[in-house]
Amino acid sequence: MIIIENDSNSLLKLGTIPISCYGPKLPMVSNTDSSEALAQRLSDSGLRSTPQREVVYSVLLQKRDHPTAEDVFARAKPEMPMISLATVYNCLETLVQCNLVRAVNFERGPTRYCPNLQPHAHFHDEQTGATHDIDLPPGMLDQVKSVLPAQFDASSVEIIFRGKAKT
Repeated sequence: MIIIENDSNSLLKLGTIPISCYGPKLPMVSNTDSSEALAQRLSDSGLRSTPQREVVYSVLLQKRDHPTAEDVFARAKPEMPMISLATVYNCLETLVQCNLVRAVNFERGPTRYCPNLQPHAHFHDEQTGATHDIDLPPGMLDQVKSVLPAQFDASSVEIIFRGKAKT
């Protein structure tokens, strides 16, 4: 059963799955193309590639486990000992603004970062805190968007599953 409700903040919900907007769909970037893709996308946004941005982006591509800024900081520190947590936050914000990574938020938890720019859902394991990418069948996001009332125009859809992994 699909239930659509608007709360006082006008957040449109499909059951308990919040719908929010992100940037345009962009192709997945492989590790081999990461430096060139990073430099090009930053340049397209009027920014330049820096060693700090390259390290932070590389950390996200190396282990795609939806790390927090603190996780990224801990992983970047051995490669760039002088990097600060503030610099990591700034780099992550820039990467999100340039549509190189996605910010993923789970209610009151810290923001996590996802380099997978293909349409997909997330499963957040509430027992372990792990977040997993879930492939969606072709056309599913269009079906979800089709339930929007005429006065809404969603540029994208985010689907988050919460629960625990079966053992």
